[in-house]
Amino acid sequence: MKWTFASSASTGLVTAVVNPSSSDFSADLAAMLEARAERGVKGWLHQIAGTEHFVRVLAPKGDAAEMAHSGRKAGVELAGLLAKNKIKSISLEAGESTFDVAEGLALAAYRYTRLLGKKAKDAWTLEALEVVGLNADDAKRLEVLMAAVTEARDLINTPVLDLNAEALAARAEELGKLYGFKVTVLNQAKIESLKMGGLLGVNKGSVDPATFSILEYKPENAVNSAPYVLVGKGVVYDTGGLSLKPSNFMDTMKCDMSGAAAVIGTLCAVAGQGLPVHVIGLIPATDNRPGGNAITPGDVLTISDGTTVEVLNTDAEGRLILADALHYAKKYKPQLVIDLATLTGAAARAIGPNATVAMGNAGREVWNKLQASAAQTHERLVEFPFWDEYNDLLKSEIADLKNIGGAEAGAITAGKFLEHFTDYPYVHLDIAGPAFLDSPWGYYGKGGTAVGVRLLTDFLANVRS
Repeated sequence: MKWTFASSASTGLVTAVVNPSSSDFSADLAAMLEARAERGVKGWLHQIAGTEHFVRVLAPKGDAAEMAHSGRKAGVELAGLLAKNKIKSISLEAGESTFDVAEGLALAAYRYTRLLGKKAKDAWTLEALEVVGLNADDAKRLEVLMAAVTEARDLINTPVLDLNAEALAARAEELGKLYGFKVTVLNQAKIESLKMGGLLGVNKGSVDPATFSILEYKPENAVNSAPYVLVGKGVVYDTGGLSLKPSNFMDTMKCDMSGAAAVIGTLCAVAGQGLPVHVIGLIPATDNRPGGNAITPGDVLTISDGTTVEVLNTDAEGRLILADALHYAKKYKPQLVIDLATLTGAAARAIGPNATVAMGNAGREVWNKLQASAAQTHERLVEFPFWDEYNDLLKSEIADLKNIGGAEAGAITAGKFLEHFTDYPYVHLDIAGPAFLDSPWGYYGKGGTAVGVRLLTDFLANVRS
C-alpha cells in the first residue's frame, strides 16, 4: 500500500472524514450527522454528493488507550466499507484521531494476495492511503510501524514450501539491509559447533537445515548500556514430529514461526523509526517433521548449556529450540529478555485470541511498563503465575528435565521449562491464541496478525535507560 501525507485532501479522491463541520460538506449533511449522533447511531455514513465520501462522528471516551482503541475500531469499520464498495484509494482526515483511525484502517485492510494467481485481478486491496493532518514525526512513525507489521504478517502467511528456515533467515537479512539493522545467520555447521542440541534435535526429521539468526540494532545514541534481547520461536512448519498432530490441527501450522516474525517485525519498526535503544533479536529456526532420523518420544537431548532433556512429546518442540536461544542470550548480559512463541494450546484454550499469556521473573517495573504498552496498543497481556512449585512437574527420572509437565498448567510449565535456561530478567509471551486467526477478530482478518510487533515497539519506544 502506498502512503502519502498531506495538509489537505487531494482533489478527486474518495474522502473519509471524522467529525466534519458544516464547512466540510453541506449544512444538510452536518445536520444529518448531528441527528444520528443524538439518536445514538454509530458508524460511517456513506454519501455521494458530487464526490464520493464517508463521514463519521467519533467521540471517544476514557483514557488515552481507550480513545486510541475507539479510533482504530472506526478504521476497521471503514476498511470493511471500502472492501464492500471496492474502493482502492482513500483520503482520511480524522482530527485528533487521525493516527489511530489510519492505523486501524491499515491493519484491517491487510490482504495476503501473493499466491492468488488467477483470482488476483478480482481481489480487493487498499492500494493508496492519503492521511491528512499528521505531523512529520507521527507520519513516519505510522508508516514504518504498519510496514513492519505487514512484513511480519506476510512471513506468517507464507507456506513452508516458500519459507523454510533458510528462506526465513534470508528474508531477515534483506529486511536488515532495508531498515538498517545487522543480521548474522549461523548455518548448520556453526549450530553444531555450538552444541545446540535442542535445535539440532528438532531438525533431525527435516531435509532442510536449521538456522540461527542474530539481528542487532545498536544506534550510537542508545540510552541503554545493556541490550534488550527478543527471542522468537521460528518453527516454520510443525507437524508435531512423531507425536503427529491431527490433520485438522495441521493446516495452519505455517504460523508456528509467528514469534520469529514478530521479532523481525519489531526490529524493522525500531530501526526504521530510529528509536534510541539497543535491541538484539535471536531466531532459532527449523521445521518439525517425522521424517528420516526424527527424534522419538523417550529420546534425551542435551541443550547447549549442558542440561539434558527427556523428550516425552515431540510436539512440544518449540521450547527445545528456544532453550538453546535463551542460553545463547546470556552472552549479551542483557537488561531484559522477552521471548515470543506460539508455544502451547493450553494458552490458546485459556484465553482464546483476546490476549497473550504472559509470565516471567522480571520485576514489577518491567511488568507495569509492558502492561501500559499492552493497553495502549490493545495487544493485551494476561499474567499467569510463575511459582517455583511448577518446576516439580518437569522432573525426569532419567534426565535433568522432561519437556512436558503433564495434563495441567501446560502454559505455565512450558514457561518454567524455558526459565531454566535463563540467568537474567525474563518475560515469556505465549502468543498461541492471537497469533493466527481462523476468522476476523478485532483489528485483523483471517491469518497472521503479527501480534507482539506493536506491543514491543511501543514498549521499546518508552525505554529511558
